Amino acid sequence: MNSRTLLILAGVAILAVAPVFVYPMLIVKLLCFALFASAFNLMLGYTGLLSFGHAMFFGIAGYVLGLGMKHLGWPPEVGLLAGMAGAALLGLIAGAIAIRREGIYFAMITLAISQLIYFIAMQVEWTGRDDGLHGIPRGHLFGIIDLSNDFALYGLVAVCFVLALAGIRRIVTSPFGQVLTAIRENEPRAISLGYDVERYKVMAFVLSAALSGLAGGLKALALSYESLNDLHWSLSGEVVMMCILGGLGTLSGPVVGAFFVIVLQNFLADKVGEWLSVIIGLVFLFCILAMRKGFVGEFTDRLSSLRKKQRAAS
Repeated sequence: MNSRTLLILAGVAILAVAPVFVYPMLIVKLLCFALFASAFNLMLGYTGLLSFGHAMFFGIAGYVLGLGMKHLGWPPEVGLLAGMAGAALLGLIAGAIAIRREGIYFAMITLAISQLIYFIAMQVEWTGRDDGLHGIPRGHLFGIIDLSNDFALYGLVAVCFVLALAGIRRIVTSPFGQVLTAIRENEPRAISLGYDVERYKVMAFVLSAALSGLAGGLKALALSYESLNDLHWSLSGEVVMMCILGGLGTLSGPVVGAFFVIVLQNFLADKVGEWLSVIIGLVFLFCILAMRKGFVGEFTDRLSSLRKKQRAAS
């Protein structure tokens, strides 16, 4: 059994016992944002596409789930799938529009589309506007499991999180994922090899949007509430920061980055108030200057260097 397998088993074991020691709903929030960051990393870390509007997928899935479960009586599994489908459809439309541009122009188009969705949601009555969408029922999963129990809900979120990370790992290690990496490293060469680069980019965009939708739907289900904050551009900025802090192009980096940011927000907000943004900004600045590969990237590099020195010494 190699070290990677041991780490995976240790992570699953920690997830299994975590709610015994930590408030389950806090872990649920951590897992939702970790999944969101991992989904975004599929675009930025592996494909090299910087989006400033990814919050639109996170938020739209929450509204689709909330409206369906509250007004149409959908069960939670249908709400989550519908939220993912809505986010994927929006990702297909946004991707088809934005993918023809590169760099900052691509980022600005995604931001513009995101802001358009935000202002539409702010104007229509069924979103609750500034008050948000309250009273989303948790329901019964498959008509059996009562999700009003926090531990049952935690189990659902944890399973979705593990399966989604496994799916992302399968994507990035597959031939499809290798093409995405080739596009990130040298797009002209990928084109010269005969790959339809635009089609691959749109597919990555849609996959990332669908997984972001899963994260947003789980959050709305857990909190029984959806608000405009989940569509705002500032959340798109936060998820960029989570990925960079943890380490772009790594599987565990976005998870670490999301945990770091959310834990700081939860435990320091009441103590330092508005200074929280300054503290997070200083940490981000330090990471950019001294740890350009993020927490996980730097740790992996140093561990690899240490192993090489040990082998050379032996």
